[in-house]
Amino acid sequence: MVGSGEQDMSAESVTLSALPPELDRERLPQHVAVIMDGNGRWARGQGLPRTMGHQRGVDVLKDLVRQCGEWGIDALTVYAFSTENWSRPEDEVSFLMVLFERALRRELRNMVEAGVQLRFVGRLDVLPQRLQDEIALSVEQSRQNTGLKFTIATNYGGRQEIVDACRAIADRVKAGTLEPDDIDRELFARHLYTNHLSDPDLVIRTSGEMRISNFLLWQMAYAELYVTETPWPEFDREAFRVALYEYQSRKRRFGGLNSDSTRSRRP
Repeated sequence: MVGSGEQDMSAESVTLSALPPELDRERLPQHVAVIMDGNGRWARGQGLPRTMGHQRGVDVLKDLVRQCGEWGIDALTVYAFSTENWSRPEDEVSFLMVLFERALRRELRNMVEAGVQLRFVGRLDVLPQRLQDEIALSVEQSRQNTGLKFTIATNYGGRQEIVDACRAIADRVKAGTLEPDDIDRELFARHLYTNHLSDPDLVIRTSGEMRISNFLLWQMAYAELYVTETPWPEFDREAFRVALYEYQSRKRRFGGLNSDSTRSRRP
């Protein structure tokens, strides 16, 4: 991602590093999803234009990708641009499209060398052509990587994803290649945009909003939700450590019963 240039993500620099002592590597979430919220409010609080909040947010994302790789987390999915975000002011949307394009161009080599596998989910065909080209290049060049699975939800909507899956399944039934009785949860999941991923274990939302905003509606059925008042441009490594500690403090029951449901206090 677009960054300050102080650190790169080369293979030599991204290695498993020691966790803080209160975190258990064996109990880290395999898949972390993030709703990156608060860029505009952070910028306004700093007396800056909203675009500077988005710029700072990309730097934070770059560091989070690096941290996930260092700590051995398998997958990171972030909500970069929703289907509803097109209603924002035209100049802000245009800035975001250019920011995405430049971020990919500048950081692709570093991420590829670090073993990151880049994927994008959403209705990508309506994005600006130059951005589509950068997306296609980044996916192709990182396809064989076996490190962090970094998925960027762009022009993404959870309801639209479910509708698209239903349409794809209906087409198969209509064509006679699938029987209705064969449709189950596993088959449905294979028709989602995220069929290359396991469901998220932990969903983080920054900036304090208590909603999921049409993100991974099917996939987060049993995810642990963590909401922090910290705006995305201030979500640093310490904030991520606290989120992981909170996750490890919970008892995941997946709809079952567990009498041992106490939670440890946050450090």
